[in-house]
Amino acid sequence: MTVSTVKTREAMDERYTWDLTSVFESDTALEAELEAIQSLLPDVAAFAGTLSESADRLADAIDAILGLTRRMSKVYTYSHLKNDQDKSNAKYQEMNARAMQLYNQVEETTAFFSPEVNSMDEDTLKGFIESNNRLQAYDQFLDNITRQRAHVLSKESETLLAQAGEVFQGASNTFSLLNNADLVFPEIEDEDGNKVQLTHSLYGKMLESSNRRVRKDAFEQLYSVYDQFKNTMASILSNNIKVHNFNAKVRGFNSARHAALFSNNIPESVYDTLLDTVGNRLNLLHRYTALRQQLLGIEDLQMYDMYTPLLGDAPIKMTYDEAKEITMKALAPLGEEYLTIMEKAFSERWIDLYENKGKRSGAYSSGMYDTNPYILMNWQDNVNWLYTLVHELGHSAHSYLSHKYQPYVYGRYSIFLAEIASTTNENLLTAYLLEKYEEPAIRLYILNHFLDGLKGTVFRQTQFAEFEHFMHTSDAAGQPLTQQFLSDNYRELNKKYYGEAVNSDSEIALEWSRIPHFYYDYYVFQYATGFSAATAFAKAILEGKEGALERYLGFLKSGCSQYPIDTIKTAGLDMTQSDYIDAALDVFETRLNEFEALLKEQQ
Repeated sequence: MTVSTVKTREAMDERYTWDLTSVFESDTALEAELEAIQSLLPDVAAFAGTLSESADRLADAIDAILGLTRRMSKVYTYSHLKNDQDKSNAKYQEMNARAMQLYNQVEETTAFFSPEVNSMDEDTLKGFIESNNRLQAYDQFLDNITRQRAHVLSKESETLLAQAGEVFQGASNTFSLLNNADLVFPEIEDEDGNKVQLTHSLYGKMLESSNRRVRKDAFEQLYSVYDQFKNTMASILSNNIKVHNFNAKVRGFNSARHAALFSNNIPESVYDTLLDTVGNRLNLLHRYTALRQQLLGIEDLQMYDMYTPLLGDAPIKMTYDEAKEITMKALAPLGEEYLTIMEKAFSERWIDLYENKGKRSGAYSSGMYDTNPYILMNWQDNVNWLYTLVHELGHSAHSYLSHKYQPYVYGRYSIFLAEIASTTNENLLTAYLLEKYEEPAIRLYILNHFLDGLKGTVFRQTQFAEFEHFMHTSDAAGQPLTQQFLSDNYRELNKKYYGEAVNSDSEIALEWSRIPHFYYDYYVFQYATGFSAATAFAKAILEGKEGALERYLGFLKSGCSQYPIDTIKTAGLDMTQSDYIDAALDVFETRLNEFEALLKEQQ
């Protein structure tokens, strides 16, 4: 038997790694910038207590603070990308830690600003804005601060919380190091009997295997490691939940969810509408799960059977070069400007493609106003990673366009909007592939992939959202979040979502222990709302509805110049209602019907 090993970072082909020299030419340049930022802190701190002196003084303070955070964001981007490319590299662990320390110092230094603005007389502030062109450019920025008036603490309290920032991040950082660098998973045998080292990236590929023994081994061996650390994982996660609840309480929010959604001015009803709407249509997921059981011919359907293609091995392979070509064709409906961004991503080395030892698992897009929107991947030659590629490119294009068309103060975009751009790309890709391939076997595979994708993005993320809210409310009520409590309740929730056809009395009860997004503070629900909104946008663009493309591109270019709900309303969609979620589930039902009909034709 041969042993498959993961390459070290040094052994990777440079062509498939990201080029960070456009951020800083060298690590030495980063070190110099750290010192320069440190030297600016006293100058910014000097604005404290003087904001109400004049409109110009307030405008000068905003300019100084934004200039400081802009430079700090660039440092953070470089350091965390370097750290994520190899979590075991001590040099970049230290660099990232130093950057985070300075980041917290910057937050501490600027902590005076919001309390002081909110302590100003409202009429005085309004007069400042009306009389000063510089402040008028910051109108939305200042409105977003003053709407938080009731939740901003005194200068002393804000400073204290800022000083504790590094402590509050401890649980998340500990989980990341444990999950990405320290946990070592066993070797298993692949389909050909070769020993392979199980990793986060390989685990997903193994669950797609048509060989049930491989799926079972991967599932059981991965969770055997989490089972060893379940009490530690529960303690880390519980601590993180307590941080969220603590911060919400001291700021006078009703709950951690209220605090998290308030940051983007999202009504809590949007969250409840998602849970209710998806919950009312779980019959679709149960129907799909029962169909999976039937087609696989498995009486004891397990959670490790939920990702393998229903019709066996994929009838198409997907190399990275092929994926690039398909990406350009699938996203052509978005126009030339958008395709130019895609070309830049491929030619200017925005993408860190393959897995290496110590590399952060999964995939993401990350950057800031003065950097490329870089993409981390752990590419495998399959359709799943093609979808991941177009997904992350959607994020990067959104960032690129927001940075290009908005000033720095409005150049970022809300987390609530982030998943719309990425999953619109996924919807366009599905439509392209169904148009490209006429062979029944391939069409069935693509439909299967779409159904699995919506299952994972809408149903699964809503399940995560429901559990995340359950954990926060349980902790707030005084319930200890022990591993037994978390596992028992996760098991029951899994049964609710997947129905009787699948066995939830298995290691899946420990799934809560390995989900990084549970550390992101009410993030996951936005995958489901985002995918649902994206379905509507993609449909309108593909149907050529008048103004649909222009409105969509306008959304991508808008950054945070408006509140998220208003941004999407301007683009033609009201996300405070349930109809867009039902519409996405209608598409799931339509394609499930098509899938079943095509199956009957092949019998």
